[in-house]
Amino acid sequence: MKRMLTVDDLARDERFERIRIEEVVFDPRRAHLGKRENAFKQSDPDSPDAARALMHGIFVGEIQALEGAGRTCYDFEDEAPFALKLDMARQAWDEARHVEISVKLTEHMGSEIGEFSEQTLLFEAACNEDPVLRLTGVNRALEGLAIDVFNTMRDFGAETGDPVLHFCEDWMLADEVTHVKMGSDWLRKLTENDPERRKQAFEFQRTVDKLFSFGGFRGESEDNPIHLARRFRSMAGFSEDEIADLVDIAADAQREAEAKFAAAGTAATD
Repeated sequence: MKRMLTVDDLARDERFERIRIEEVVFDPRRAHLGKRENAFKQSDPDSPDAARALMHGIFVGEIQALEGAGRTCYDFEDEAPFALKLDMARQAWDEARHVEISVKLTEHMGSEIGEFSEQTLLFEAACNEDPVLRLTGVNRALEGLAIDVFNTMRDFGAETGDPVLHFCEDWMLADEVTHVKMGSDWLRKLTENDPERRKQAFEFQRTVDKLFSFGGFRGESEDNPIHLARRFRSMAGFSEDEIADLVDIAADAQREAEAKFAAAGTAATD
């Protein structure tokens, strides 16, 4: 069996359509997103469509998280401790369950597989050949994003009176906290005697987290549709300094996206 798969090796059927992350973040049609603080509020008439799109994004994200955790169990012969591989096997089992739940939630919310496109940045974070950096990209950054998204969708389900959505998101949120905590613990354990490698890992996480902020989609201001779930991130092993740094990273991503949108608007009127 091949080790170290690339994005091009991922198997998908005809229902899936790939899109590059740059097309998602810097699509001019999303220029207003940073100002849509009610994107997941019942008062917004477009919130059902926004929720369905996000639910589909969760679904494909769970597939890629399953693929990433499963590959970590196999890709590293000697570089990763056996106990780490056991944790990744447990995570793969969780992610498989999340895929099944997400498929049912997609149908419950009136959508279907393939209605929205799939960007593969999440799996790309799971392609690093260093197990420490892979843990950082997947368990700290990707699963950290999942905490924020599931927390938002859980609250949306409660606000809209949808007990199915609320219960499922709350159930999966508990798993995601566990996944991030495993990543936090293993990151510190594997770099205990290697401060330079730990520094490199945190720098890699900053890069991935900036991408996962999607130009203002996630943050801590009223302008951000997805809010950082501070309490759950703390439970998952994030320090207060790390959470504060993540807030700054999200704000930087939003400013950069707004600058790009403004520049594109200026060019269009010239």
